Amino acid sequence: PEQFGKILEALHRHFDVQPNAEVTFEANPADLRIGGVGYLAALRDLGINRISIGMQSANANELTLFHRRHDNDDVAGAVRSARAAGFDNLNLDLIYGAPHQTMESWKNTLEQALALHPEHLSLYALGIEDGTPMKAWVERGRLPAPDDDLTADMYELATDVLAEAAYTQYEISNWAKPERECRHNLQYWRNWQYLAFGPGAHGFAGGVRYAVMLSPQQYIRAMMSPAPLLQYPRSPAVDQAVEVTLEDEIAETLIMSLRLLRDGVSLSEFESRFGASLMSLHGDHLKRAESLGLIQIAADCIRLTRAGRLLSNHVFREFV
Repeated sequence: PEQFGKILEALHRHFDVQPNAEVTFEANPADLRIGGVGYLAALRDLGINRISIGMQSANANELTLFHRRHDNDDVAGAVRSARAAGFDNLNLDLIYGAPHQTMESWKNTLEQALALHPEHLSLYALGIEDGTPMKAWVERGRLPAPDDDLTADMYELATDVLAEAAYTQYEISNWAKPERECRHNLQYWRNWQYLAFGPGAHGFAGGVRYAVMLSPQQYIRAMMSPAPLLQYPRSPAVDQAVEVTLEDEIAETLIMSLRLLRDGVSLSEFESRFGASLMSLHGDHLKRAESLGLIQIAADCIRLTRAGRLLSNHVFREFV
């Protein structure tokens, strides 16, 4: 907690932080259970008011596949400790569409997560990334490739189950109780600016999308070494920076904002931000997507339909 305290103190010293700012701490369940109530209470006293817990699954075999070192008891223990420490805003991360995962095991994971009464749930389809052991196992036939149809069925099941449990799906992959939407998520999906600090962090500010170097050792050396004055938002530890053109920002804003299922893209806000009518730029594509039942065009808003959520990439690629 002492190190987190120093980071938060520095942020408050250099930035105008709102009194009710959302301050999220991401953690593995086993670490929180080991730390216990005292550790979590110390974090709460620092001003951290939201915890995101990487539950991933309630199935032991799936957790082994994901190389996770916790079990379902660790998740339940972490939640109990967090509640005892005074946290009233918890998120659980879950993964679906994994090799050997079944509808039955996925439904059980959803039920186990709901039994913990989190305020927020983030559900992510497993991606098989290049260069990972899982990718190699799939290529060698040691694991089956993810089943796209089964993954879609799992998503539909989650949509129904979480709606019945009174969670609002405010973004393609995120559900929340009233007034518990993740503010960082909303900032990101609206393509508004956000700053990145620390190894591996990504940010978007001043018309630049940038990434901080991944290695903590290299990061420390870069920040401790003399460096010339750099243009905002760059720092000596930024190793990737791309100037975002107006065309790119428009495309990114449309793709990300359409992920917001409740808010969608406001036509008036789009025109105010970019000085051009969205329908004049992409009207043909949007009307075609509407005719296919993928989006809904209202008086001042464009949203994905339920069918459009599963086929969102077909909508998004036309903007690139």
